[in-house]
Amino acid sequence: MPARIAALGGGTGLASLLRGLKRLPVDLTAIVTVADDGGSSGRLRRELGVLPPGDIRNCLVALADDESLMGRLFQHRFADGDLSGHPFGNLFLAALAEVTGDFDTAIQECSRVLKIRGSVLPSTLQHVRLWAERETGEEVCGETNIAAGVGACRRVWLDPAPDAHGPAVESLLGADLVVLGPGSLFTSVLPHLAVPAIADALVRTRAVRAYVCNVMTQPGETDGFTASRHVERILDAVPGGLDVAVFHDGPLDPAAVRRYEAEGQDVVDLDAAAVEGLGVRVWRADLAEEASVVRHDPVALARVLMDVAGDAARCPRGFRAAG
Repeated sequence: MPARIAALGGGTGLASLLRGLKRLPVDLTAIVTVADDGGSSGRLRRELGVLPPGDIRNCLVALADDESLMGRLFQHRFADGDLSGHPFGNLFLAALAEVTGDFDTAIQECSRVLKIRGSVLPSTLQHVRLWAERETGEEVCGETNIAAGVGACRRVWLDPAPDAHGPAVESLLGADLVVLGPGSLFTSVLPHLAVPAIADALVRTRAVRAYVCNVMTQPGETDGFTASRHVERILDAVPGGLDVAVFHDGPLDPAAVRRYEAEGQDVVDLDAAAVEGLGVRVWRADLAEEASVVRHDPVALARVLMDVAGDAARCPRGFRAAG
């Protein structure tokens, strides 16, 4: 029986993870946040009243055949006129949601059109606003404003506190491995844990719960964060809700790192002893792409997560005890 993996996130991080995992013999479910309020998604959300489709679209395409014409079509972004800035897939999802009267049905129909390997689910079907409290005490509303601001965040919450999408909860409870990240900690990962039933499912699941930490800090969210501070924020949201944290441990392109540092991003310091002091097992691996950007290699990350799942399957009690 293939490993059942439920991955929670949003943005480009989750889509990258899915591209690696879809090549492996797994039963894969992507659970996507719906707090996006910028770009094309924000415009469609404001003008049509649909849930933001952008992160959903990226995950659908990530799970489709890499050479699929439909996949490339869904990512086509109009350059001129009233449609400027809109990817075709966003418009297709919005139109299907209007025709069917249901955003979840629209996602299922798009899944069939793209013939994806796995399934994509929103964490909630309710319209929500994302709020963050910075470490200064300042409160900020909206994903775009949070990411564009200055200074690290302390916590996030959703207004209103939404009900979870039932199938998303079921996938978490039935999984062998639950993966949080990689991606923006406060705008892609923690918004899931602000859905009460999702947080509860993360506590109740028998799955191994793994967090994939970003390689670099993120301005406006995790400025100055070490590895342990990333993990602390997840445990603040869901006490006891994490077993293992996966970190890049290997060389990075010096020129790429300097470019990131010029934009206010630093390599996340792996303070492994502090992470283990939180009761979370540390898993190190060389995960960075050999490229001019500093990000996870999808294939390398997928293999490491399969190793995590395999280790847990061989010795579940010992694994949990180590975490």
